[in-house]
Amino acid sequence: MSAALQPTDMPDRHESVGVSRRCFFGAVGGVGLAALAGCLDGSFAPISGDDGRAITSAPPTVDRSLPEEYATGELDEASLSGGPGKDGIPSIDEPEFAAADDPPTRLSADDPVFGVELNGDAKAYPQYVLVWHEIVNDVVGDEAVAVTYCPLTGTTQGFYRGASEFGVSGRLVNSNLIMYDRGSDTWWSQVLARGIHGPHEGAYLSEFQVTWTTWGRWRERHPETAVLTENTGHVRDYGGDPYGQYNPRTGYYDDESLLFDPLASDDRFHPKKIVVGARSADGALAVPKSALRERGVVVGSVGDVPYATAYDEGLDTGYVYRNPDDLSVALDGSALTVDGDEYEADGVPLERVIGVDAMWFVWYGFYPLTEVHG
Repeated sequence: MSAALQPTDMPDRHESVGVSRRCFFGAVGGVGLAALAGCLDGSFAPISGDDGRAITSAPPTVDRSLPEEYATGELDEASLSGGPGKDGIPSIDEPEFAAADDPPTRLSADDPVFGVELNGDAKAYPQYVLVWHEIVNDVVGDEAVAVTYCPLTGTTQGFYRGASEFGVSGRLVNSNLIMYDRGSDTWWSQVLARGIHGPHEGAYLSEFQVTWTTWGRWRERHPETAVLTENTGHVRDYGGDPYGQYNPRTGYYDDESLLFDPLASDDRFHPKKIVVGARSADGALAVPKSALRERGVVVGSVGDVPYATAYDEGLDTGYVYRNPDDLSVALDGSALTVDGDEYEADGVPLERVIGVDAMWFVWYGFYPLTEVHG
């Protein structure tokens, strides 16, 4: 294990580490670069906030005990510009949706989407749209929420936003999206769900599960789902992706290169290997998704507390459960059992912990003490 940055040895917050996304976009080949160059030369219209919406309060925060391997001030100091400035990557604030039987024409069954189900309401957010916006301020199941995506780290997470909205700050920490809320102007680290600068520094956001899956899988599981369309109010090359593509995986998503130095590094896995990460008061864990697919159930401990991660083949996702009573969680043939009783992967009678699909380098960078299961 080698550490690029130790918690006590952070760069100046205004110092650029590696190359900026602006430089990267100009250097890589592929589709959409001409449109992107136009965005970066000033055609991104900053969000004015004068459209009549009264966004005056901060998002709700919650008391949480999560592993904190860096002080808040150190994370602030380690932040750097990602290229475009504040709101240079515009959030989607008035999303439009289509029915599952009339989706956007360019959306294929194998294309990745980020699925959300709250209070019986299901929605899908295509990756090829979110790569240009990173944040959707929406209402799902009568809950005001933000669905967020960071292309550089492959992380998609959901946050309750209350009467506020989230925007893209233009800054990164550990290559990961730093959001800001338009009520208090606090900066929030996406992966950490933690305020790192501003009035709510050190506070935690309230999260909900977002599922990284494919359009075909999500639609089969949720035939009543709505799907985000390309009617975002912004002109973008939604047929292209400035970083590469996921169907099939190419470019930045597949190679070993990073645009910015991580907070800490570890060479056990390819830096872009996908792990299912979870964190709680016990600590952090990571399960390689390839091992989860192969084994169906992966068990291990965080500190002294047993955990189990169950694979949902239908959605190609994993669910992380805290198992303090050390019940037997196993596969019996193709059936998932807990102390001999059968359950669906998403219905195990244990405490569910939010899981996040993430590239290994970002998860380890934030949680170098993470326990690896599988």
